[in-house]
Amino acid sequence: MKHSQADMFSHSDSLVQACEATSSSPTIEPFKTQLLKWVGNKQKQAPDIISYFPSVFGTYIEPFLGSGGVLGVLAPKKGIGADVFMPLIGIWKTLKDDKELLKHQYKERYLMIEKYGKRVAYEKVLDSYNKNPNSADFVFLSRACYGGVVRFRKDDGYMSTPCGAHDPISPESFSHRVDSWATRTSGCTFLNQDFTSSFDMAKEGDLIYCDPPYVDSQAILYGAQSFSLFKLFEEIEKAKRRGVFVALSIDGIKYSGEKLCNVSIPNGLFEREEFVNVGRSMLKRFQMDGQTLEKHEVTDRLLLTY
Repeated sequence: MKHSQADMFSHSDSLVQACEATSSSPTIEPFKTQLLKWVGNKQKQAPDIISYFPSVFGTYIEPFLGSGGVLGVLAPKKGIGADVFMPLIGIWKTLKDDKELLKHQYKERYLMIEKYGKRVAYEKVLDSYNKNPNSADFVFLSRACYGGVVRFRKDDGYMSTPCGAHDPISPESFSHRVDSWATRTSGCTFLNQDFTSSFDMAKEGDLIYCDPPYVDSQAILYGAQSFSLFKLFEEIEKAKRRGVFVALSIDGIKYSGEKLCNVSIPNGLFEREEFVNVGRSMLKRFQMDGQTLEKHEVTDRLLLTY
């Protein structure tokens, strides 16, 4: 059962003001068109995740934006999408500030396929990115790399994901996606910052949805090497005390129910726990050289402070 703000807080003046500018979570229709190809993307599961959000909340905040799967489906009237990874957040900023430039950046690199072939074009863009990490190269790499597995070497930040077997979507298709995503995220602000800064921005009645790197499986992915789950729990506790709603996706059940990931959760921090089926692990498929992995069905835990 969903909980309203009235269930959680008194009708203070600040809360009334927040409610007047709220986003609400009506029945959410699936939105399947992805802007970026990204391992761990929650867009398919977003309607299920959003069904557990409070029925009324203020600003929607995602501190670990990634490919924005939940944000894109929710399409909040007022939102903040943030990430510590500058080349990624640069894509979102360009979408917000100059969507035609984003289309041009993708098309310019896509056309290199006609000149050099897909794999050589990919390697050239990858080399350009690794010499000078930037969002213009990264938007093409995210669509063309293997399975959206954005992998970096820990010692020097070098992106090492090989070219994918699939063909990247055409510039025309990407252009349509940009238009759709620009509309759905028009109420959002995008910021390059650490998750602690995003938590500091949250006020009473706001909603934070966290989809951080998973400690059990994603150590090779961007940002995972330096991520501290303990620090995240500290921030969640402080936000909860301020009257902020927090929902956290975290490691759950793997190997088709045979393994419950051992993640230590502070007692009393969360009020509810739900499980969301996310299907087969693309990351595990990448690690096991593309095998079909019937035994690697994954179910995430969704922890709620309300």
